[in-house]
Order: sequence, then C-alpha cells, then structure tokens
Amino acid sequence: MTTTEIKTNDRTTAPATTVRSNPARARLNFAKTAPKVFRSVIGLDAAAREGLDPTLVELVQIRASHLNRCAYCLHMHTTDARKAGESEERLHMVAVWQEADHFFTDRERSALALTDAVTRIGDAGVPDEVYARAADHFDEEELAHLLALIFTINTWNRIALSTAKRAGTDER
Repeated sequence: MTTTEIKTNDRTTAPATTVRSNPARARLNFAKTAPKVFRSVIGLDAAAREGLDPTLVELVQIRASHLNRCAYCLHMHTTDARKAGESEERLHMVAVWQEADHFFTDRERSALALTDAVTRIGDAGVPDEVYARAADHFDEEELAHLLALIFTINTWNRIALSTAKRAGTDER
C-alpha cells in the first residue's frame, strides 16, 4: 500500500483509517535499536504462554492480528499454527469465529471473545459477561496467562505495524 492509499476497518462504529507507509522507506529495526526492550517483550511473551495450550496460543495471536490488521504477525502465527498441525479450515474460520463457532471448543471461543474485547478495549472495555465466560473455562493462573498473551500479541502487532514489518519476512 502506498502513502496515498487508505484502508478503513470493518467495525460498525465510526470507521478508523489506516495510512500505510511507503514500503521503500526503511524504518528502524526495533530489535537492534532497543534490544533491552525487545528482549523484555520476548520474556513477557514466553512467560504468558506457560501453561497454555499451544493451539490456543496461536488462535489468540491470529485473532488479535486480524483485528489489528497486522499482516506480519498474521503470516507468522498462521505459519506456526500450520507447523503445529492446525487445520486450514480452522485457520480460515478464526476471522469469523462468532459465525463459525462450531469449529472451536467452548474454551477456545471464550478465549477468542476475551481476545476481541481486550484488543478492542477502547470500544467498550471488557464486558463482565465476556470476562465471566473466560473465567468459567480458565483457572485464575491460566486466565492471567491468557490476558498476558493478549497483551503481548497486541504489543507485537503495534511494534510490527509501527516499524512497517512486511509479511513473510520473519527473521526468527
């Protein structure tokens, strides 16, 4: 997308616009420029994943990346999910999980609902019913880790978008 192309989001509330930078113009390499901060986010990410099902981790990261329109992270996490054995069918349904809820377990749906609420926290906060549903499926420690995972993927999405990371250029 060039600097003159604008893309609107799909929310029913007032549309936000996103202006993408010119991909030919290099932005800073966050990992090299702020290595201590980058390593700290990696540490938070690793700690957040502890005790959570790896499939659930990828579903949450994919969903937040959809909502944030982060192609870099979406590519990375769908690739990781495929390597872990996730089906193409389920990967395609994450974007529309509410309408395709039969593809996901109750536990996964509660995590996806929490992901939506936390990622879009400025819209309506985290509704009590969404939180309660997640609390019904996760014990307190798991719920804390799930929340940390959601915080972390939102941070990664913001790093990737702010520094104009390009999908398919994962350096891991």
